[in-house]
Amino acid sequence: MRALLGGKGANLAEMTNIGLPVPPGMTITTAACIEYYRLGRKLPDGLMDEVKRNLTVVEEQAGKKFGDLTNPLLVSVRSGAMFSMPGMMDTILNLGLNEQTVQSVANNTGNLRFAYDSYRRFIQMFGDVVLEIPKYEFEDLLNQQKENQGVKYDQELTPESLRKVIDSYKKLVRSKTGRAFPEDPMEQLKMAIEAVFRSWNNDRAIIYRNLNKIAHDLGTAVNIQSMVFGNMGNDSGTGVAFTRNPSTGENTLYGEFLTNAQGEDVVAGIRTPRPIIQLKEEMPEMYTEFVRIARLLESHYKNMQDIEFTIERGRLYILQTRNGKRTAQASVRIAYEMAQEGLITKQQALLLVDPSQLDQLLHRQIDSQAQLNVIAKGLPASPGAASGQVVFDADEAEHLGKMGKKVLLVRTETTPDDIHGIVAAQGVLTSRGGMTSHAAVVARGMGKPCVCGCEAIKIDYIKEEFSVGTTVIKKGELVSIDGATGRVILGQVPMKDPEISAEYTALLSWADEVKYLGIRANADTPEDAKKAREFGATGIGLVRTEHMFMGQDRLPHVQQMILAETLEDRQKALSYLLPMQEGDFYGILKAMEGYPVTIRLLDPPLHEFLPSLEELLIETTELRVTGKDPVLLEEKLRLLKKVRSLHEFNPMLGHRGCRLGITFPEIYEMQITAIFNAAARLTQEGYKVLPEVEVPLTIDVNEMKLFKGKIDAIAKATMAAVNVKFHYAVGTMIELPRACVIADELAEFCDFFSFGTNDLTQTTFGFSRDDAEGKFLPHYLESKILKENPFIVIDRKGVGAFMDMAVKRGRKTRPDLEIGICGEHGGEPNSVAFCHEVGLNYVSCSPYRVPIARLAAAQAAISDGEIIGTR
Repeated sequence: MRALLGGKGANLAEMTNIGLPVPPGMTITTAACIEYYRLGRKLPDGLMDEVKRNLTVVEEQAGKKFGDLTNPLLVSVRSGAMFSMPGMMDTILNLGLNEQTVQSVANNTGNLRFAYDSYRRFIQMFGDVVLEIPKYEFEDLLNQQKENQGVKYDQELTPESLRKVIDSYKKLVRSKTGRAFPEDPMEQLKMAIEAVFRSWNNDRAIIYRNLNKIAHDLGTAVNIQSMVFGNMGNDSGTGVAFTRNPSTGENTLYGEFLTNAQGEDVVAGIRTPRPIIQLKEEMPEMYTEFVRIARLLESHYKNMQDIEFTIERGRLYILQTRNGKRTAQASVRIAYEMAQEGLITKQQALLLVDPSQLDQLLHRQIDSQAQLNVIAKGLPASPGAASGQVVFDADEAEHLGKMGKKVLLVRTETTPDDIHGIVAAQGVLTSRGGMTSHAAVVARGMGKPCVCGCEAIKIDYIKEEFSVGTTVIKKGELVSIDGATGRVILGQVPMKDPEISAEYTALLSWADEVKYLGIRANADTPEDAKKAREFGATGIGLVRTEHMFMGQDRLPHVQQMILAETLEDRQKALSYLLPMQEGDFYGILKAMEGYPVTIRLLDPPLHEFLPSLEELLIETTELRVTGKDPVLLEEKLRLLKKVRSLHEFNPMLGHRGCRLGITFPEIYEMQITAIFNAAARLTQEGYKVLPEVEVPLTIDVNEMKLFKGKIDAIAKATMAAVNVKFHYAVGTMIELPRACVIADELAEFCDFFSFGTNDLTQTTFGFSRDDAEGKFLPHYLESKILKENPFIVIDRKGVGAFMDMAVKRGRKTRPDLEIGICGEHGGEPNSVAFCHEVGLNYVSCSPYRVPIARLAAAQAAISDGEIIGTR
């Protein structure tokens, strides 16, 4: 019931059902939040009546009464969306306190200091979240009182000092809002519920949802739960723990706790907490009970859990559990080891890992042989390494990041308001906070390096610098961090390629056992092909031959071919390119021996290989004005004339693709000959090669008929000339809506289709990718006209509908027609799932995204109940 109760509410109900010590409470559903926004930010009629009725049930279970002057019930009010959004929305603790009930709490506990500490915390959180008074204004007043009393920590404040803090807080509220702090507990509750609903659409929550592709129309639930107190003395405490190490995946309890503290003290980084293992020494019975519950929860949810707990006067309470955020390295290890331990099946293990996370495992770390100037060491909160210019402000990090600068965000501690800066930064460094602080949790989820609790660094926001002893690092200077060890290093550091773990290899081998889709890679060089094969690609789905024409040894011959006035001159230029192309294809086919290699014939318009029209106009004008080098001027004028003749108003829809092969057949004939010459040579040498010749941008069956005949003729002649036989295939790249509509006709002359979804997206939407992404597409996404960037995630309604049509029509003509997709859509998990659904044979993507595609394909098959070979 996560969609209705939110993840937190569903888990609280579940834990209650299995008999765990959960404080009693109730959940207002996400439906109420959706209705709140539908009504124009107004609570639905009757909601507060329902809250009051259910509050009586909570009161009975807790043995206390809300607003009562003798035994008052205090509650927490927390958000809880369907998907975990740590720190992005708002929480209020100790709600129900006022001038009367605070005295009752003091009398009942015999602890005036505890009562006043709880009250000042409530006013501060309520003031920040509900009344929208900046948190730092309360912090300033608290710090002033600590200075007045001459103490360092909050818990050292006397009851008298806390009373002064409360009075100063109330004055602040009146000055900022024009009214007194609300005394009526029911009014407090109503205002808090509205504030939690509002927090669903605060800036940081919206940014987080955009980043994690979470829908904006789900709403948040509100959890109202009776308070338990970890700040009632040294037999009380609070903590956060993971059932396994979220950084490495090691199967050991990992977390932190504080004695005599409330929950926000741990996650906010206000005090540096202690490792959970020390709880075993301080409160052995509590530790043993917590370990038992942690193992029970992990076994119940079949996933690593992130658990919040409170100990009140020697009694343990579980406040929350959720699937724990973890690094990519930890995710893979946890999934593998849980399967090995028999807690889950191999297929369940595959579903535990987010395919996009695998990308983090394939990037570089600090070179262990490098000489490093380590200036400080903090907690290794999120692994990986980063170098960047030091900045101290999240807004500046975002601004510089948009300019292409690499920055390192340095803060005393981060808050949810810093999320945009964390997104833009290469990594995060904080001087306070532990392994479960906001910075640590958010950075780990993003796969960014983070070092927390580095107390050796002293930050001066005014001077925009931080110091370590006598070493001063100013804004803009280069610093590196190592999130795996906690090291802070002066300057930029050398990096090295990552090492792939045995667990990673095993997990992907399990993926290969269950996936239906083949995974190929896009590669234009033998080196790319080898890398793709290392990552598990079983073929090349796209070789872009135009990339081979751009080399400095080739470009002059390409330009000579384009500028040729006669067929004889063009054939002469092509004769230079033929052995070069043959060498290219030889290397790629050899690197992918035994696997298919789809080679696309020349696709872009010819003007792309010539100087730009603007450059030539400037050069010819200068030569004319100066009168220098008339021979060069004549040559430039000839080139300018050719460029002008090739210039097109919309080259994406112009003289390109197979249209080049029709107007300049000798170009395609050279490329086809080079492909088959390379295949013949390799066959003679004993290699098994599987070239697939791809004709781009077809829109009519007569195009395919023409090229199929030509390709077959050249293949036959090549094999006969050297007396060898090799397998080859002929197909087309489906890039235009018309090709999808006539796919049944095209299939008569095709062994395969490959969707070019970049151009198919452009022509379906009428968007030029470069113009759209640079100008108006961001506004479409921000305005929620489009949920996803269609150039990143396949547009299922439009582009997907054309793909589905082409698959069905093509296979109606030819049931064994092989169909795939090339381009970066082939490495995006949601798009891979769609390709599985419509029955493609393979996806193809960049080499470094091959592991992502392998896992995504396996997850699609598991979710669909597929077993390999069933189609």
